[in-house]
This record gives sequence, C-alpha cells and structure tokens, in this order.
Amino acid sequence: MKRSGPLLTLLAGLLLALFMLSLNATTGTRTTSTGSDAPAEVLTASPVPSGKATGTAAPGEASPSPAPSRSAVADADYAGRTDDDSSAVAVTLRDGKAIAYFCDGRDQESWLKGDVGADGRMRLTNQQGQVLDGRLSGKRISGTVDMGRRTYGFTADKAVKPSGLYRATATVRGAEVDGGWIVLPGGRQVGILKRDGTAGPAPRIDPETGTVTVDGRRLTAEPVTP
Repeated sequence: MKRSGPLLTLLAGLLLALFMLSLNATTGTRTTSTGSDAPAEVLTASPVPSGKATGTAAPGEASPSPAPSRSAVADADYAGRTDDDSSAVAVTLRDGKAIAYFCDGRDQESWLKGDVGADGRMRLTNQQGQVLDGRLSGKRISGTVDMGRRTYGFTADKAVKPSGLYRATATVRGAEVDGGWIVLPGGRQVGILKRDGTAGPAPRIDPETGTVTVDGRRLTAEPVTP
C-alpha cells in the first residue's frame, strides 16, 4: 500500500497534463494582433479642384487668356469723287455700320448700306443689286461702286462738317419729294431731287443749316446716319 502512493500521484499528474493538452487543442489560443481585429477606417478623399468646371486654373496651370475684343472703326463721314470725276460718293460710318450715297447730280443715284469690318473693309448693297466695295485706310475710303451697267472707282476723304451727306423727304404740292445731297470739301454740292420718282438736279442747300427751298416750300435736309 505504501508503494502505490507515488504511482497514484504520478498517474494523476499525467491525467491532468493530458486534460490540459486536450483543452488547448479543442479551443485553441487567441493571439492578439495590432489592428488585425480593429474595424477598418474609411477614408473620404477630398475632391481636387480641376479648374475646368469653375473656369479657374488648377495650381500649376496657366489661367486661360480671354479672347481679344474686336474694335469697330471710328465714327466719321467721308466724301469724294469718282475716278472719272463724273459723280460723287459719300459714306457715313456709325457703330460699325455704314450708309453710302452715289450721285451724278443729274439722274443717277444709289443709296447703299451694310456693315464695316474691324479691318475697315465694307460691302454695301441695296435691293437693286448695286454694290459698293470699299476699304477704310487712314483718313480715306477707296473702292468701287457697281451700278449694274458700269462700275466706278472712287476715293472719299474724311469730311469735316458741314461737308458730308444730307437728305430731305416731304410732300410738296401733292408730290412725294426725296432729295439727297453730298457736300464736298470746299463747299461744292452734288445732289438729286426726285418728285414722285422722277429724278432731276437738286437745288442747293444751306450747308450750315440744311435749309432748302423746293417748289416754294422751305425744307430742312438732315445729316444721314445708318
């Protein structure tokens, strides 16, 4: 009986060791890891300004340059003669638009209008198919007037009042009166007066006031603008 005591103690120790080994194998051991079990952090990226949606340049990009603006030619009046000295031509420029008058002082005239380019070029037309092609250079407009049967070259210099282009319309003694005048530098006048569509030379106007007498009635010719 005395010899069995140590054996029982040894056997009990072995059983306890086996139980512990069995317990570890069944449940396993939990090891800790830095961040492996922690919830992942969600990062929200801030939008990077592209500079295109708002019109501003992103850092490092050059700001887009605005398109250059086109300047219209200056407002002014021009008057002159055709190259063959048979007729007069006047052109008035206002706000990038032009109106012109061709007149031989007898029975041939033409009113034309259109736009003026930033380079001074103009192509003025009317419903009769007549065309003035001109170019402003410095203080002078030069070009041609196509009257259908004939084309006239011309030069018109910058005019100072009272030189320029004038017109008067009215009803005189039951007739529709329409007069056009070109006052050239130096005071010379060229004009046509129509009575119910019949053309003839126009009477002189007072260039300082524009007054003119037609068939006994006093009218006022006004400067013409587009």
